[in-house]
Amino acid sequence: MSCLQTLTDYGLRSIGQGVRGLPKSDITLCDQFVLIGSGMIWNVYFAIIALFFGFFAATAIAFAKNSPQAILRVPSSIFIFILRGSPLFIQFFIVYETFVLFPKIGIDLNLIFMEITVETRWLTRAWLGALIVLFLNTTAYSAQIFYGAIQSVPLGDIEAAQALGLTNKQINKRIIWPTMLRLAWASYTNEAIFLFHATALVFFSSFPAWQQKGDALYYASYFADKTFNPFVPYPIIAMYFIIFTIIIILIFNSINKKLNKHL
Repeated sequence: MSCLQTLTDYGLRSIGQGVRGLPKSDITLCDQFVLIGSGMIWNVYFAIIALFFGFFAATAIAFAKNSPQAILRVPSSIFIFILRGSPLFIQFFIVYETFVLFPKIGIDLNLIFMEITVETRWLTRAWLGALIVLFLNTTAYSAQIFYGAIQSVPLGDIEAAQALGLTNKQINKRIIWPTMLRLAWASYTNEAIFLFHATALVFFSSFPAWQQKGDALYYASYFADKTFNPFVPYPIIAMYFIIFTIIIILIFNSINKKLNKHL
């Protein structure tokens, strides 16, 4: 089988497209590159979705922690402390076991005039359950980064805005938030890289891959077992992670330049 045929057969195998069965003998280097690269689709999916929603959630929680109102400050501080204080691997197991406690077929909600069933079985699948854990984890770490940046906003900028008659909402939007991003972006870039690397833990967590649609480590582990040679598939997955890390750095550096173009 040519490498082009392998790419056609297995290039999208991780999302259910192409040949379903995996090669069991005469495994080539091309097979490993293609299938592990196919599995990276899930790692990229986890990272992009968790980072996108985590960014906005972290911003809200950072401002809540900075709020003088205890009803906002205390819950956000507890959330950040618990998620940052516990290992991500343990969070996977705790959240999975919590989701397993839900009925397999769903939860019945009585709305008086009608009763509906909320589907819950998908929460125990990696594509959703593991994503929720990664989202919560990156939200907590990013919120602490943003909170530290808010604390570093020059007091003179805030006082100048108050002297000009800006409301607290306007100050947060026009002064604190953009300054926070400029101050926090370098550290937030590191968080994005760490989160992308953390997607490799999904394979080791309790969350199963739905219909064997596994991530890159799923295929790397398969090839290591079949070929009895871990020194080929694992360096391949490391290479893929390095390539995507470079892409993350380039994207975030370009955003950083736009945030600090006045400098």
